[in-house]
Amino acid sequence: MKGIESIAKRAMELKQSGMNDKEIARELHLSENTIVWLLTKGARSKTMPSDTPLDVKIGWTSVGVFGNRISLMASILADIIMEEAENGEFEVETAVGITINGIPLATHISDELGIELAVYRPPAKRVDPGAMSSNYANVDGKTIVIVDDVVGTGETMEKAVNDLKAFGATPKLILTIVNKTGFRDIGGVPIRAVVSAKTLSD
Repeated sequence: MKGIESIAKRAMELKQSGMNDKEIARELHLSENTIVWLLTKGARSKTMPSDTPLDVKIGWTSVGVFGNRISLMASILADIIMEEAENGEFEVETAVGITINGIPLATHISDELGIELAVYRPPAKRVDPGAMSSNYANVDGKTIVIVDDVVGTGETMEKAVNDLKAFGATPKLILTIVNKTGFRDIGGVPIRAVVSAKTLSD
């Protein structure tokens, strides 16, 4: 329980700093359901209750603290893009990074492949549309890849796929370091991950 207590404490600190549950979930690489559970029950639990959510905590600080390591990870993703583009006979025009953690990966991919860089901001509430940062490339009419560090429940990525299509883009591939969903595609767009992680149950 010690690990859960420390994660619950960190979730509470982030909540008190003004983050909403969705932002905390993205920051800690956990599902929103897990964050709600941690904030309401997890910190007070002395034993592992039966309603503990099944989730996998992903930490990649050893990669994220150094730009050269992010660049090396992005090179793996760029290599996957080239493989998929060759097999699918398409040409990628833009790498779209999902804020916050997808941005450095997409930036390095953009540099390595010599393609445009765009940034997508998911909405705080699922019913609202996400937004494209106007400081980066426009995706209208472009063939794109979508980049994030972790695909957790798939909810944020599904929203991104739908929004990007609505913005006029043609998503060809989702790239991530870790895929926790077990899905092979989201919204008809294939997912390629460096690592696939999933919980096993009866």
